[in-house]
Amino acid sequence: MLSEQLVRSAAEAAGLRAAAIVIQPLDAGDPGVRIDPDSALYPASMIKVPLAMVAYQDIEDGRLEPDRSFEVTPANMTFNDRPSPLVPGYRSTVRELIELMITISDNVATNMFFDILGRERATHIAQNTFGLRGTAFHRKLSGSEPLIVDPGWTSGVRNTHPPGDAARAFELLARNRVPHADALRATLGRQQFNDMLDLGLAPGDRFYHKTGGTDEVAHDGGILATAEGRSYVLVVYTGLPSSDASSAKFGPFAHRIREML
Repeated sequence: MLSEQLVRSAAEAAGLRAAAIVIQPLDAGDPGVRIDPDSALYPASMIKVPLAMVAYQDIEDGRLEPDRSFEVTPANMTFNDRPSPLVPGYRSTVRELIELMITISDNVATNMFFDILGRERATHIAQNTFGLRGTAFHRKLSGSEPLIVDPGWTSGVRNTHPPGDAARAFELLARNRVPHADALRATLGRQQFNDMLDLGLAPGDRFYHKTGGTDEVAHDGGILATAEGRSYVLVVYTGLPSSDASSAKFGPFAHRIREML
């Protein structure tokens, strides 16, 4: 059975530095394990999940049409890790923007949603509709230096989405307490970055997840559906710089945890 001591030991053995971890069983009253859920580690691209939740809330409320298109402007351009169709002049639908933002972690799509949804409105919905009290959208994303010019960034602080909020977001999605949760779970299941926690899972497991990383942090988290039919939320934030070497540390940790589930 999982305990905080066992989880901490597994993280230390794997070399996950400054790890903040939430493991929440979804099938029973087990409280799970929560290690530093309010960590101030920068969320990086983990912030894209609650942004997608806000977009689906606007679709549900009739504020957005999934097939409405928006033009990509030079002001939102920044580096992406994967090839993207989002270039100046291209028109992308809301549906496509969500897909790109989650599956290939498209930063341009994310920046467009800051404009489409409004960062202050999105923050209000995340905090008050979904209960993600520590989540806030402040600054558009930059895939590399120099940072994108963002005239709308007036707070002077970075985006926030602590691991406890990430776990709550995934739990809401798993329990269908978010509009169009099935669609967003399916998108998470098409994630193209699968070189972290996935590497320690068992054959037949499914992981509906999102990763995030910068030169300061490396994270992974999502909904784990085991081959035996059990479900968990698993979120791991670390103070490791994003790199192949850092990603490789997540697999041994996940393998040890999976043995105890």
